[in-house]
Amino acid sequence: MKRDFDAWFETFTPSLNSYKYYADFHEITGNVEQIKIELNILSSLIGSRTIESDFEKIIQKYPETLRCIPILLAVRNNEIIANDENGTFIYQFDRMNYSVEQYKYFCRETGLFDLLSNHIVNNLVDYVLGVETGLDSNRRKNRGGKKMESLVESYLIKSGYKYQDDYLKESFLIDAIANWNIDVPNLEKMDQSRKRFDFVLRTTNQVYGIETNFYTSSGSKLNETAKSYALLGLQAKDIKGFTFVWITDGKGWKNAKKDLRNAFQSLKTVFNINDLENGIFDQFRNCHGNG
Repeated sequence: MKRDFDAWFETFTPSLNSYKYYADFHEITGNVEQIKIELNILSSLIGSRTIESDFEKIIQKYPETLRCIPILLAVRNNEIIANDENGTFIYQFDRMNYSVEQYKYFCRETGLFDLLSNHIVNNLVDYVLGVETGLDSNRRKNRGGKKMESLVESYLIKSGYKYQDDYLKESFLIDAIANWNIDVPNLEKMDQSRKRFDFVLRTTNQVYGIETNFYTSSGSKLNETAKSYALLGLQAKDIKGFTFVWITDGKGWKNAKKDLRNAFQSLKTVFNINDLENGIFDQFRNCHGNG
């Protein structure tokens, strides 16, 4: 049955984001809780008219408060490098590697003393909670990166395939074939026979190399991906017993629709999330070729 590209494209999903994608408050509050006591001690500096001497007293009596300084600057590392006319300084905050005077200089030059003494913030626990929330937003890409693979795997499992017995994750095709002790002749005809696939799936009659991606924004990478996967599918047609499958989705394809259309027309095994919902993996069990 011939598929219509435009009708297929209309079923694309705009986003995979769940409610938990935007902020992981469990992790955020956990990070703040670890330094809550130290932050409360440093909060005594808010509105201080003698902040430098007060800071010195705190550091001398509670040296562990030093580890809070980086997060006040939205830095997670225990080490901060700063340069000025006197050279390069590598400040350690899990321990003191300079004099208290040098750390006072650091807080003065970075503006931390002004932030506290001028009462710009009311307490450091709430302030750091905001900083942590901002930093957490930078991890959204990492949270989203594996979501498509996880989604595809959920449909493999739903169709009754078992990990290791029927499919492998992030596996080289040659390694998967050797692991299952099956024969795929003429595999060397494919330039990327040693390619690592997101999934390698086997059924009674076929071995499938599956690549997955989801694009929320456009860019040159989409064009390159569409062209390279179309070529890979073309090479796979000459390999009996092997089929290349590409599962993609996302609103990012809107501005790269032409390249996706070309890939769709040459690669009959390009699918989207809607195809997964309609049981495409169930159909693989009875497939005898790569179309």
